[in-house]
Amino acid sequence: MSKEEIGIAITWASAEGWNPGLYDISPFYGADNNGFFLGSIENKPVGCISAVSYGKGFGFIGFYIVRPEFRGRGYGIKLWRHAIGYMGERNIGLDGVLAQQENYKKSGFKLAYRNIRFEGIARNFKIPSHIVSLLSVPFETVVAYDDRLFPASRPRFLNLWINVPAHICLAALDNERLAGFGVIRPCQKGFKIGPLFADNPEFAQDLFCSLISHVPNHKYVYLDTPEVNTEAVGLAGKYGMARVFETARMYTKTEPKIEIEKLFGVTSFELG
Repeated sequence: MSKEEIGIAITWASAEGWNPGLYDISPFYGADNNGFFLGSIENKPVGCISAVSYGKGFGFIGFYIVRPEFRGRGYGIKLWRHAIGYMGERNIGLDGVLAQQENYKKSGFKLAYRNIRFEGIARNFKIPSHIVSLLSVPFETVVAYDDRLFPASRPRFLNLWINVPAHICLAALDNERLAGFGVIRPCQKGFKIGPLFADNPEFAQDLFCSLISHVPNHKYVYLDTPEVNTEAVGLAGKYGMARVFETARMYTKTEPKIEIEKLFGVTSFELG
């Protein structure tokens, strides 16, 4: 896909109810401008898939969509095989809808855990003094923190993600040391937090409350949490958020070793 054609995938994802962000195209494409694929018949787009490479060791598959009227004809498996081929020998991750979990297993994917999407309502909180703009933190410090909570280093994507003007990006400081950060962005419906990383539940809560305080009251807010982080699930429950969607986080090889107890919010189901 060209950068402009990613808008097709965004539109289709919206129709599937996945609620993509309003400004996802540039950071997504910038993460790997060769990793987005479109399937067409007689110049008519019928399906898409993304296979974003984060270096030589890890990649992530998303945007796997065939238009409803073209399903059941084998077009999806052609897209799938192309994406898997592009990934090569990398460990591949994905967030798949639960109904497709068995099909992914046939391609060598193994379940690591489930992610849960929570929906709530924005409200205002007093923002603590140790919550500051993430852009005030040296970028290399942000990358180093992110490296501990994502399966591969992704500075190119991060730089684009936190510099989208419409994205609110905050950091938690502990005696001037970075103790967590989070981003909230406008989506097709409401606002979505991602990522939300923190050293402990207290910093996660401070970041969560500060992020949703930056969006209009009574707007919907969303948080995607790994079910295995019970503190993250508890945070969503504490603020009255309801479960609305689940995915299966799966990998083709060994589950990456990350500090998942500090992962309170997934960056995105499309790119990991």
